[in-house]
Amino acid sequence: MTDTDNIEHILLEHGIKPTANRLLVYDALCKSIHPKSITELECALETIDKSVIFRTLQLFYEHHLVHSVDGAQEGTRYEICHSHHHKEYGHPDEDEHIHFYCEQCHQTFCIEDTPLPQISLPEGFTRRSISIVVKGLCPECTRNQHFAK
Repeated sequence: MTDTDNIEHILLEHGIKPTANRLLVYDALCKSIHPKSITELECALETIDKSVIFRTLQLFYEHHLVHSVDGAQEGTRYEICHSHHHKEYGHPDEDEHIHFYCEQCHQTFCIEDTPLPQISLPEGFTRRSISIVVKGLCPECTRNQHFAK
């Protein structure tokens, strides 16, 4: 199965019609090692209009194909959900994990090996997702800062 066939299969599994633009957006997210902003995707996908990228990401989000990361200076970032399990509305995302935002290089990193804290909500509240963003300096920026002293 080619990469395109595999992406088409994943989109169809999530109830998404695999158009050329959707294949390109999904592929760009798959190849990224960090969650991407709409602006970063627009720069990487010069043939696709920003509004098309935005609508595609919203569609992917609604169908649990991507999740969003809030809290970065550049706004919301998106990354592929690795579980690829279709979820009913209101079920927690199996890919929830902590993110780290470097205040110097402005990269967002996935911290998947650190468990999320258990959060007890008061009666009547229903959790749909959780987003934890830790801010500071990444290892590279920390090293560079020590060398500059």
